[in-house]
Amino acid sequence: MRTARQLMYSSLAIVTLVSLTAAPAQAQGKSSKKPKHYSVSSDKAVTVSRTVLTEQGYHVVRVEKVGATQVIYFYRGNNGRGKGKGPLQHMVIRKVHDRVLFEEAEPSLMVDIDVRLKL
Repeated sequence: MRTARQLMYSSLAIVTLVSLTAAPAQAQGKSSKKPKHYSVSSDKAVTVSRTVLTEQGYHVVRVEKVGATQVIYFYRGNNGRGKGKGPLQHMVIRKVHDRVLFEEAEPSLMVDIDVRLKL
Protein backbone atom coordinates (compact mmCIF):
# COMPACT_ATOMS: atom_id res chain seq x y z
CA MET A 1 0.00 0.00 0.00
CA ARG A 2 2.81 2.36 0.87
CA THR A 3 4.69 1.77 -2.39
CA ALA A 4 1.57 2.50 -4.47
CA ARG A 5 1.18 5.85 -2.69
CA GLN A 6 4.88 6.67 -3.21
CA LEU A 7 4.60 5.75 -6.87
CA MET A 8 1.55 7.98 -7.28
CA TYR A 9 3.26 10.97 -5.60
CA SER A 10 6.48 10.54 -7.56
CA SER A 11 4.61 10.31 -10.89
CA LEU A 12 2.57 13.39 -9.95
CA ALA A 13 5.78 15.25 -9.12
CA ILE A 14 7.35 14.26 -12.45
CA VAL A 15 4.28 15.37 -14.42
CA THR A 16 4.25 18.70 -12.55
CA LEU A 17 7.95 19.32 -13.22
CA VAL A 18 7.63 18.45 -16.90
CA SER A 19 4.65 20.77 -17.35
CA LEU A 20 6.44 23.63 -15.57
CA THR A 21 9.59 23.30 -17.65
CA ALA A 22 7.66 22.99 -20.94
CA ALA A 23 5.70 26.22 -20.47
CA PRO A 24 8.67 28.64 -20.71
CA ALA A 25 10.04 26.75 -23.72
CA GLN A 26 6.86 27.49 -25.66
CA ALA A 27 7.06 31.18 -24.80
CA GLN A 28 10.63 31.33 -26.06
CA GLY A 29 9.61 29.92 -29.43
CA LYS A 30 8.47 33.31 -30.68
CA SER A 31 11.37 35.02 -32.36
CA SER A 32 11.94 38.75 -32.06
CA LYS A 33 13.84 38.66 -35.37
CA LYS A 34 11.12 39.57 -37.80
CA PRO A 35 12.19 39.90 -41.41
CA LYS A 36 12.36 43.46 -42.67
CA HIS A 37 9.93 44.56 -45.41
CA TYR A 38 10.65 47.47 -47.77
CA SER A 39 8.64 48.84 -50.66
CA VAL A 40 11.57 49.25 -53.06
CA SER A 41 12.62 47.34 -56.15
CA SER A 42 14.72 44.23 -55.69
CA ASP A 43 17.46 45.76 -57.86
CA LYS A 44 17.75 48.73 -55.49
CA ALA A 45 17.82 46.37 -52.51
CA VAL A 46 20.69 44.39 -54.06
CA THR A 47 22.61 47.57 -54.93
CA VAL A 48 22.25 48.95 -51.40
CA SER A 49 23.18 45.59 -49.87
CA ARG A 50 26.33 45.31 -52.00
CA THR A 51 27.33 48.86 -51.06
CA VAL A 52 26.84 48.21 -47.34
CA LEU A 53 28.72 44.90 -47.53
CA THR A 54 31.76 46.44 -49.24
CA GLU A 55 31.81 49.43 -46.89
CA GLN A 56 31.82 47.13 -43.85
CA GLY A 57 34.75 45.10 -45.17
CA TYR A 58 32.92 42.18 -46.74
CA HIS A 59 33.95 40.74 -50.10
CA VAL A 60 30.95 40.10 -52.37
CA VAL A 61 31.52 36.94 -54.42
CA ARG A 62 28.37 36.72 -56.53
CA VAL A 63 24.67 37.53 -56.75
CA GLU A 64 22.40 34.73 -57.97
CA LYS A 65 18.87 35.24 -59.20
CA VAL A 66 16.56 32.29 -58.56
CA GLY A 67 13.10 33.25 -59.77
CA ALA A 68 11.95 36.26 -57.75
CA THR A 69 14.63 35.63 -55.12
CA GLN A 70 18.16 37.00 -55.19
CA VAL A 71 20.95 35.54 -53.08
CA ILE A 72 24.12 37.51 -52.30
CA TYR A 73 27.17 35.39 -51.42
CA PHE A 74 30.00 37.09 -49.54
CA TYR A 75 33.06 36.56 -47.35
CA ARG A 76 33.80 38.52 -44.20
CA GLY A 77 37.39 39.34 -45.11
CA ASN A 78 40.44 39.10 -42.89
CA ASN A 79 40.10 42.47 -41.09
CA GLY A 80 43.84 43.08 -41.56
CA ARG A 81 44.84 40.00 -39.56
CA GLY A 82 45.89 37.80 -42.49
CA LYS A 83 43.74 34.87 -41.35
CA GLY A 84 41.95 34.22 -44.65
CA LYS A 85 38.49 35.27 -45.69
CA GLY A 86 36.39 33.17 -43.34
CA PRO A 87 33.35 31.09 -44.24
CA LEU A 88 31.14 31.84 -47.22
CA GLN A 89 27.97 33.57 -46.03
CA HIS A 90 24.79 34.52 -47.83
CA MET A 91 21.86 36.91 -47.64
CA VAL A 92 18.49 36.23 -49.28
CA ILE A 93 16.41 39.02 -50.81
CA ARG A 94 12.88 37.94 -51.73
CA LYS A 95 10.10 39.80 -53.50
CA VAL A 96 6.76 39.31 -51.71
CA HIS A 97 3.82 41.02 -53.40
CA ASP A 98 5.05 44.61 -53.75
CA ARG A 99 7.67 44.48 -50.98
CA VAL A 100 11.25 43.29 -50.63
CA LEU A 101 12.06 40.92 -47.76
CA PHE A 102 15.56 40.32 -46.34
CA GLU A 103 16.26 36.88 -44.86
CA GLU A 104 19.32 35.36 -43.20
CA ALA A 105 21.06 38.72 -42.91
CA GLU A 106 23.21 39.73 -39.95
CA PRO A 107 21.68 42.38 -37.67
CA SER A 108 24.76 44.60 -37.98
CA LEU A 109 24.25 44.69 -41.74
CA MET A 110 20.52 45.23 -41.50
CA VAL A 111 20.98 48.43 -39.49
CA ASP A 112 22.90 50.11 -42.32
CA ILE A 113 20.67 48.63 -45.03
CA ASP A 114 17.62 49.85 -43.13
CA VAL A 115 18.98 53.40 -42.93
CA ARG A 116 19.87 53.53 -46.61
CA LEU A 117 16.59 52.10 -47.88
CA LYS A 118 14.48 54.48 -45.80
CA LEU A 119 16.23 57.58 -47.20
